[in-house]
Amino acid sequence: MPYAIQDLVIRNVVPVDTGEITGVLSEAMGDGPVARWLMPDRTIRWESGRAYFEIFAEHAIRYGEVYTSVDETTGELSGVALWFPLTALIPGPADYDQRLKAVSGSAYERARRLDATLGAHHPMDPHHYLAFLAVRPESQCRGIGSALLDRHHARLDAAGIPAYLEANHPRNRELYLRHGYRDRSAIRVDGDGPPVWSMWREPA
Repeated sequence: MPYAIQDLVIRNVVPVDTGEITGVLSEAMGDGPVARWLMPDRTIRWESGRAYFEIFAEHAIRYGEVYTSVDETTGELSGVALWFPLTALIPGPADYDQRLKAVSGSAYERARRLDATLGAHHPMDPHHYLAFLAVRPESQCRGIGSALLDRHHARLDAAGIPAYLEANHPRNRELYLRHGYRDRSAIRVDGDGPPVWSMWREPA
């Protein structure tokens, strides 16, 4: 299998080039059900996608933990996982509301409702939060997502820390079920939004 998982735990490094990370996130998630619901116009969605994910990539590099998989042949990133250790209080993304409004345009109100709905279901118990797990479309179904999960789960299991995430696609939900997550609730925004499954994993 021509992929090596490289752990990039980075904090408080300025300046940081997040271009590759946001590229993977945009390619993998820019056409997903939640993205299509937020911004039905595909052209606008792809134009604004990188800037949207940049908000979270920068925040994860500063306050979270970032894992990537690297294609050894090309040296390019094929997958990325963004975790936030919510075992202590961390601030939200800098200037989040202003940046979200700037990148989401007409989808701003939907994005805010999505944030509010997911926030209302987010558990309060200490845990690590998997905000994004993304693999480039051409590299999917090769075990990269599982490898990225296993790397961090090993640390969580050793420390006795649970994990939480929201699965935004039935295929993703099945992956997480195989890795020890269990459904907490199915979430819909505004009644017409796509289903999102909140999922919790106890340490092994």
